[in-house]
Amino acid sequence: MESIDEPKSPKNFVATLLFVIFLGTMGIHRFYVGKIGTGILMLITVGGFGIWWLIDFILVVCGAFRDKNGLLVKP
Repeated sequence: MESIDEPKSPKNFVATLLFVIFLGTMGIHRFYVGKIGTGILMLITVGGFGIWWLIDFILVVCGAFRDKNGLLVKP
């Protein structure tokens, strides 16, 4: 469960959202937040055959997506 005082990521929420919408199947949003390894895996598998992209899209929209430091990327 998230704490109300939990610090948020310095990564821009709108940029992350746009990356996941338009370039999500290539994993660009993961490169942006610093998750290079999983970004490469998404690039190779075309977004985990679309399933991984859909999950990430839902997480970003809900404000539950985390950067490489475990901080929430939220508005």
